[in-house]
Amino acid sequence: MIRVYNSLGRTVQEFTPINASEVSLYTCGPTVYDYMHIGNLRKFVFDDTLKRMLLSQGLTVNHVMNITDVGHLVSDGDEGQDKLEKGAEKDGKSVWDVAQFYLDAFNTDMRLVNVIEPKQLIRATDALDSQITMIKQLLNIDYAYITDEAIYFDVSKLESYGELSGQSLEDKQVGARDEVVTENSKRSPQDFAVWFFTVGHFADHQMHWSSPWGEGFPGWHLECSAIIEQSLGNTIDIHTGGIDNLGTHHVNEMAQSEAAHDGAPLANYWMHVLHLHVDGTKMSKSLGNFYTLKELTEKGYSPLAFRLMVIQAHYRSELNFTWASLRAAQTRLVELYGWACLQFDDRKLLVDSYKPKEVDAKVKEIVEALADDLATPKAMSIISALMDITAGVPAKHHEHFVSTLNKLDELFGLNIADQKDVSQEVKDLIAEREVAKKAGTFKKADDIRAQLVKQGIELLDTPQGTRWKRKTL
Repeated sequence: MIRVYNSLGRTVQEFTPINASEVSLYTCGPTVYDYMHIGNLRKFVFDDTLKRMLLSQGLTVNHVMNITDVGHLVSDGDEGQDKLEKGAEKDGKSVWDVAQFYLDAFNTDMRLVNVIEPKQLIRATDALDSQITMIKQLLNIDYAYITDEAIYFDVSKLESYGELSGQSLEDKQVGARDEVVTENSKRSPQDFAVWFFTVGHFADHQMHWSSPWGEGFPGWHLECSAIIEQSLGNTIDIHTGGIDNLGTHHVNEMAQSEAAHDGAPLANYWMHVLHLHVDGTKMSKSLGNFYTLKELTEKGYSPLAFRLMVIQAHYRSELNFTWASLRAAQTRLVELYGWACLQFDDRKLLVDSYKPKEVDAKVKEIVEALADDLATPKAMSIISALMDITAGVPAKHHEHFVSTLNKLDELFGLNIADQKDVSQEVKDLIAEREVAKKAGTFKKADDIRAQLVKQGIELLDTPQGTRWKRKTL
């Protein structure tokens, strides 16, 4: 049984897909105007962990993600500069070149942290026909209205508006009573644009297209609704995003989709990952307190150490980034690699304690933990227990152990089964040291340890035997 926390209803619920064998999954993608910071990256690792869990349950995952390359203003409302134009000004490039450059950078980061590619990756600018079609639907049913500046969705027409966030329209109106409606023809501060005309503030907008109502460009919220409709249908199983999407973007996305589709739910399950903080403050480009994956790797950290740091925390808990926490994750990752590689040493010094049924039981526990609302901290603790019962793997069990490592990689994407083993020379030295320890010649054992340290190999003496790890920062 799969259980997930559904933001719509704010409870952990049993997951039942629309199609018994396939899950339709939509994950909000990046706005490609700058490098993605590691706070953004936490969200994509979460998406990937969710997807891997679903696959482990024997389900096919029809995964679609958007790329925002137009219409996302610097405010979550309808104010300010388009982020793509902001990026173009900063880099001295065209908006089109900026979008492609940062999309390429995003894809590189995704590969480095082992995120499985979506079945479809769709740019907002490649889904304009679908967006225009949805605007026509909304106008036809009187859920949208045209002004001189834009076409707006009328939130007052939808009784369920705000259901996802738990904040009713009345609550929002009370909270906004002192707001200034920047567009004179906008009926309410809560109404949001589905299409901007190239007039006034946006008269010189670099990205614009023809429409039945005039030259312009789509609003940010519209792209996700239109992309979901064209690629996955009116109602999907799971929609994910960052917690900052919950209050505005996803509420508006849900409103326009459900209005256009006669009340049919946009998604049956909504899942949101919490922020990654730095020094106790939300990491964001606007605050300038962020790090990129490139900055982490330049300091000698593996991208997969970051992935491990993220999945060691539950996605519904806030995570505070520190260099110490990343260093600890890298040390843990190297221990996992050393554990996997050392098992292929057939030395008789290692006790044949490997019991396939016990190993399978632990793997089953890990899969069950992940199926219980992605309980990754619990799953990682079970891996520690698995390491304790697999101190030595004789040749007859190597195939089973390799299968176990591959299963862990399918679940966590950490490349545990794909590590370069230490050389035979190092293995011989480790074996020689074990003999020296048993013989009581401890100076020789210490000299071998020191020799291995110079080669970047540290030894761990455990009750289950000697393990090695590569030296870290």
